[in-house]
Amino acid sequence: MQYDPIKKTLGRVFNKTPFLRITFYKLLDLLLLRAWHVRNEIHTWAEKSHQSKNKNRRYILDAGSGFGQYTYFLSSLSPFWFVDAVDVKDEQIADCNIFFNRIGRENVLFEKADLTQFSKPDRFDLILSVDVMEHIGDDEAVFRNFYDSLTQEGMLLISTPSDQGGSDVHDHEEGESFIDEHVRDGYNIDEIQVKLKRAGFTKTEGRYTYGTPGKIAWRLSMKYPILMLNSTRLFFILLPFWYLLTYPVAFFCNWLDTRMHHETGTGLIVKAWK
Repeated sequence: MQYDPIKKTLGRVFNKTPFLRITFYKLLDLLLLRAWHVRNEIHTWAEKSHQSKNKNRRYILDAGSGFGQYTYFLSSLSPFWFVDAVDVKDEQIADCNIFFNRIGRENVLFEKADLTQFSKPDRFDLILSVDVMEHIGDDEAVFRNFYDSLTQEGMLLISTPSDQGGSDVHDHEEGESFIDEHVRDGYNIDEIQVKLKRAGFTKTEGRYTYGTPGKIAWRLSMKYPILMLNSTRLFFILLPFWYLLTYPVAFFCNWLDTRMHHETGTGLIVKAWK
């Protein structure tokens, strides 16, 4: 299953005005469970960050920025948070630069970069990587660059599928990922932390996301609509009615997933420090 055709179609619709694009970001924040978990982690980091020196000014890397959803969120929290956003796709970088310039967001810079080669030593207080590492084969090169680019008190925050059925791989007879742009179906919770420590990180934490409630929400709000949109674009007409019926259940499941401890799950939140 490919996301890119759907992404391009949505992009054409929501890029027509800044208002529509901001509305799109808000919808993603509501629909995507990973956004709920990531926002919670960022708020927790921000609270702890304020207790250290130079508490106002922070430098952040959005590593694999995509549509710019998380860059928009981060840069909205403080004008003293300066966000470098990088991605490998020219069209998304150009598109994001146009949008953020139009809304006057001066604490943001988008640039094209390959994360296996991108490094700015001792630059960033926070590095955010959301649903990126499952797309990169040479992940350990990226982890080394992340380590080099963090300040001594900085934190790396990763959201990625786990090997407990990430990308719905266990739903397929031949074991292929639901999303075929992935180079791996998911990380083992210990494996990714071992790789981070090999890259130099001295402290890591990992926890599962997308437990039972999250799996229900993912299917209702993302998997089934994408399957139907891939079969026919006419489903765009019915999409609002689909969400009108299913989103109350998905919303409750998202809320529940962020408040539960999961012994296993199809997603991971991983944090690391120097």
